Amino acid sequence: MVAFVTAFTFAPILIKYLNNLRAGKQIRSSDKAPVFAKLHQKKEGTPTMGGVLIWGTVVVIALFLWAMSAIFGGFWDYLNFIDRAQTYLPLAAMVIAGTLGAVDDVLGIKRIGPNGGGLRMRDKLVLYLALAFVGALWFFYRLDWDVLVVPLIGQVSIGWFYIPLFIFIITASAHSANVTDGLDGLAGGVLLFAFIALTVVAFALGRYDLATFGGVVIGALLAFLWFNINPAKFFMGDTGSMALGITMGVIAMLTNTTLFLPFFAPILVLESASVIVQLLSKKVRGKKIFYSAPIHHHFEALGWPESQVTMRFWIISAIFSALGLALFFLNRFF
Repeated sequence: MVAFVTAFTFAPILIKYLNNLRAGKQIRSSDKAPVFAKLHQKKEGTPTMGGVLIWGTVVVIALFLWAMSAIFGGFWDYLNFIDRAQTYLPLAAMVIAGTLGAVDDVLGIKRIGPNGGGLRMRDKLVLYLALAFVGALWFFYRLDWDVLVVPLIGQVSIGWFYIPLFIFIITASAHSANVTDGLDGLAGGVLLFAFIALTVVAFALGRYDLATFGGVVIGALLAFLWFNINPAKFFMGDTGSMALGITMGVIAMLTNTTLFLPFFAPILVLESASVIVQLLSKKVRGKKIFYSAPIHHHFEALGWPESQVTMRFWIISAIFSALGLALFFLNRFF
């Protein structure tokens, strides 16, 4: 509730500030993405970088509660959720990824860089891989983690293979969140269900500081969605998708629910898979499978209203998140 009220209060201020900065979204040209340009040309100029509201709210609340705990102690100690074992890593990952995403957003707004501005996808992948590699080494060598929980089977030690697995999960989470951020309310909604599921998991495991961190993210996400649903007042931007995608992956690794992520975030998997399939089909067969990729643009091209695509993807996310949680609690018996 505190996170929601805080983010909700500052959202109009941020929107006005972004408008004054002319931080408007640049739509790809029709020659490079004809279907996308036709469907979304009217959105050009809508402020981007709205994801700052989400991770900025989390950081501000975390630092405020930590400071009050350090100064006054007592009651504030119960509210402070900054903890070395539980929240240092997701907080650090969120801030670093959010900052890098903001840089990419600024480059896009200023039209600095190839393809009309901003980082190329391969450049983003290099950033994802670099962050994931550092995190993988930290988990494996500092935290001594090499165990993977397999649904309905139990814990399996995978040794050094944990490092490439960690890198894959974090990179895939960041990339998938980025490609999903294409319709009003879409990325925010599906990520909301993923963070709700991960927060329930953290609470069930007794990691209450991590669960509180998740609760703050959920509150900030809800406030963001208030202004991001169709017609959006601002977009999440790379600063939001990178921060939330990487943080989601880190929390999944911290709670050892890596193999539950396809249930907690099925739309992210579907979106990335559609991009991969489209690229392979164009290279191998010389023609497309979808009218446009990621797949949410394909459904738009079929005539589905944008809000209909978003809401149906939300429903799918809710159903699969519930199924994932059911599997998680069943797995505790194994």
